[in-house]
Amino acid sequence: MEVTDRKHEECVSILRPIRDALDVLNGKWKLPIIVALTFGEKRFGEIAKEVHGITDRMLSKELRDMEVNGLVKRTVYDSYPVKVTYTLTSHSQTLGGVIESLRSWGELHRKKILTGEV
Repeated sequence: MEVTDRKHEECVSILRPIRDALDVLNGKWKLPIIVALTFGEKRFGEIAKEVHGITDRMLSKELRDMEVNGLVKRTVYDSYPVKVTYTLTSHSQTLGGVIESLRSWGELHRKKILTGEV
């Protein structure tokens, strides 16, 4: 096997799981929703208030996608009126380090842009 073939396979083996993660977390809203739910169980309206700019339709779509991918648990309470809450799953809680790294990098990048060091 040539060196270039090995490097290509190594690149693919690095990029495949990154692509898998991005496929689940892609878009403008999923990470802000996860951050909002980091602080505990929330109802739909509470999430909508914390994730500024998201429409109810988009929030509904994103929550459904996140539930399908095992990131969010939807609980329907047998009450009147019906109460529905959303919480992070243990699987999505493993994103804590990733989110913290993104936050740190975002702060660093913002400083770099604002100081004109680009």
